[in-house]
This record gives sequence, C-alpha cells and structure tokens, in this order.
Amino acid sequence: MSQQPATAPAPDRQPLDETAATSVRAYAAEQRARVDVLASVLEDIAANGYPAAESGVLWAEARDAHLARLADEQPRVA
Repeated sequence: MSQQPATAPAPDRQPLDETAATSVRAYAAEQRARVDVLASVLEDIAANGYPAAESGVLWAEARDAHLARLADEQPRVA
C-alpha cells in the first residue's frame, strides 16, 4: 500500500468535499498508526520470542477492556 495519496481523480469516482476528505485522511492516519504498533509488536516477538504467559493479560480481561473502549468511541459512518 502506498503512503502517497492519489494525485489525479479517478474517472469513475465521486469527489469528496474538503471536510470529508480531511476526515478520511485523519482516519487513514489513525489506522496507519495502529498497524505500525502491530508491526512493532511482531518485530519484537521475532527478535525476542514470545513473552512469558505470566506477564500477559487474560483474554476475558482484554476483551472487556476493548469492548469498553469501543463503547466510548464516537460512532462512524462507513
């Protein structure tokens, strides 16, 4: 995937107004940051191996915390 935005509009696309385009760019940056975090975790595992089970978080606790974060987020329109 390219880090560069498309420079010319595609012929069969409906252009966005500036506010919508800014919002989409912000969302893309947020998603790119999340992927960067995942990549750094995977690189750490590759370099150092899996972390000890005792240092982890139980699946149910991680799930509940994630669901609570999702409930606090603003709704988004696809």
